[in-house]
Amino acid sequence: MLETVRLKLHPLTYGQLLKYIQADHSLEAELELNSSNRTISNELKEALEQTIVPNLADGSKNYLYCTLWTIICKEENIMVGDILITGEPNDAGEIEIGYGTYDAYQGKGFMTEAVGALILWAKNESGVTSITASTEIENIGSHKILQKNNFILMFSSESMIHWKLMLENVDF
Repeated sequence: MLETVRLKLHPLTYGQLLKYIQADHSLEAELELNSSNRTISNELKEALEQTIVPNLADGSKNYLYCTLWTIICKEENIMVGDILITGEPNDAGEIEIGYGTYDAYQGKGFMTEAVGALILWAKNESGVTSITASTEIENIGSHKILQKNNFILMFSSESMIHWKLMLENVDF
């Protein structure tokens, strides 16, 4: 688990991830959290069922690189968003992250803080040299999160912007 001033980032186990997908508050009960009104987008549900859960079930992989990390606001004791690493470092030492803040908690700096915590964690992980992320062109809030965490815009495609942070340049 990672911890910041306001947040806890809790990597979900296989069983907890299955409860997360059910979205029936059983995960919150297990983690002793207040219930939230979180919903799972079709895109996230598909990623969870087709990629994340099968990867997490593979015991040969480091689960921290394969699972969803739920972001908990310590003051309210409630889940406010999620962040994930899309897999173990590639041959170049890159990992890719994805994230989302629940609607009611957007604009409060939670994700900027959570990404910062994950950066510090990754900097201390063997074999990780950089972090990449991709954002939709129109998602200005997500751009700001990455910019505040010193990611550099690498290139754009028709609908996405691709970002990168070299961990050797991180000095928090």
